[in-house]
Amino acid sequence: MTAAEAAAPAAVPAAAAAVRADAAAGGSAAARARATALAAVALAGLTAALAATVTSGGTLGAVGPLRGWYPADAVLFALAIVLLRRVGDARRTAALVLAGSVALALTGLLAPPRTSDDAYRYLWDGRVQAAGTSPYAYAPTDPALAGLRAADPALFPVAGSCTGWDLHRSGTICTHLNRPTVHTIYPPVAEVWFLGLYRAGRATGGHGVRTAQAGGALLAVLTTGALLLVLRRIRAPLHRAALWGWCPGVALWAVNDAHVDTLGVLLMVCGLAAVRAGAGTPGTAGTAPTARAASRRRGLLGGALLGAATATKLIPALALPGAMAGVLRRGCRPTVRDLLVPAAALATFLLCYLPYVLASGPGVIGYLPGYLQEEGYDQGNRFGLLTLLGLPGRLLPALAALILLAAVLLVLRRGDPDRPWRGALQVTGTALFLAAPGYPWYALLVVALVSLDGDWEWLGLPGAAAAIVVVGGGAQQAGYTAALCLLLAGTAVRTLLRTARLDALTVSAPAALLPVPAPAAARAVPKPIRTGSSR
Repeated sequence: MTAAEAAAPAAVPAAAAAVRADAAAGGSAAARARATALAAVALAGLTAALAATVTSGGTLGAVGPLRGWYPADAVLFALAIVLLRRVGDARRTAALVLAGSVALALTGLLAPPRTSDDAYRYLWDGRVQAAGTSPYAYAPTDPALAGLRAADPALFPVAGSCTGWDLHRSGTICTHLNRPTVHTIYPPVAEVWFLGLYRAGRATGGHGVRTAQAGGALLAVLTTGALLLVLRRIRAPLHRAALWGWCPGVALWAVNDAHVDTLGVLLMVCGLAAVRAGAGTPGTAGTAPTARAASRRRGLLGGALLGAATATKLIPALALPGAMAGVLRRGCRPTVRDLLVPAAALATFLLCYLPYVLASGPGVIGYLPGYLQEEGYDQGNRFGLLTLLGLPGRLLPALAALILLAAVLLVLRRGDPDRPWRGALQVTGTALFLAAPGYPWYALLVVALVSLDGDWEWLGLPGAAAAIVVVGGGAQQAGYTAALCLLLAGTAVRTLLRTARLDALTVSAPAALLPVPAPAAARAVPKPIRTGSSR
């Protein structure tokens, strides 16, 4: 018998195993390809539905068409996310998420804003700044700005009957700007963005609301990219980024309505990522000083980005407790590094305001006090869920403040510094449940934080606000109550599943992996007693 003949019987099982492995790999590849195709089909359906939503003719003044399309968009979004989870391959998932984010953002550009006219105020504030005037100095209808109004018929039309959901009359002045008789409410980083939009429009010859929408699309896609990078860095499932990139609300509120909240979301995501990167423990003794210096730099950068986010729309300030998660944990005192993040955030916030304060003084506060009064928060009229308690309205603002403070302290005491977005989500979500706003773009922060943390049940918050848009203010309590029930149910199910998994691991753990106590004799062996010379 030759050596080859002798080796043949042994080679047969190995060859069979290789064939089985190749078949399994081929089957797995085929399954991934099939899952990718199904996810792509669902994404195409969602894109088509959003395009129809934007072009259906539904507006804030005629919400009828939106009442059918909003639920359809939500169902297709959920289906697309479920199918995307089955793709399995990280590279394909990232490509799909990014391509879908671009496609859905483009649908928001198919028509002028449908449910908000805030973008027109953005363009006006940018024009005022380009003329060398502080946006906080005058209300749009002030006689001092008559020349600018006359030169901008797109924002101040002089012909027509001045009728339409996005047209407003003040005396003889007709304008697309809402609240034209009051000073602007937007913080300074937002005002810098508005100036950039105006100049970009002039440079491209397309000055108008479409410039603001294009800016919103850019911010939305950049945020998707940032989420993918963060999720990859923390080794989390990349499909979570689609919770933002494929969310119908992003296409509708960030792109079509062009809300500046998206800039605050992008800065917040980057800030929390920087804070988390700086929260690591230094390595060896030789590299500890370098690691500590890098940690401080990242903490300062993260704080600065969060300060800039707050100077964009104020609401991102609710993410700051998440960036400080665990600093008050039992048995520990805050260190200097723990204070770097809030100090950098506050310094950045104040520095952003400084040029405008020097130009306009207290006028930088703008219409904020009037807005809170108009919305009824000063008298407790808008705290939808709290009113169910039957307490006098005048007590509700204080009660809301106490609940929010409790949420902040809980995050500072028991939050996870390695997951700053979880604490940010808990505080931001609590604030939105308390305030129950009717403006769904306020919840864009929640959508991005859910993408980072993965707790999808918080998405009921933007859903509740969207219901108010299409149904009316009468849906406030019902919408937010349903969102709260979804959150509680999702949290309960998640807790039960986590407990079941831990129990299964405990039962199935091999005995060899369990710690074995050392024999008593081994523990009792005394150390030898040395005498005399060490040699």
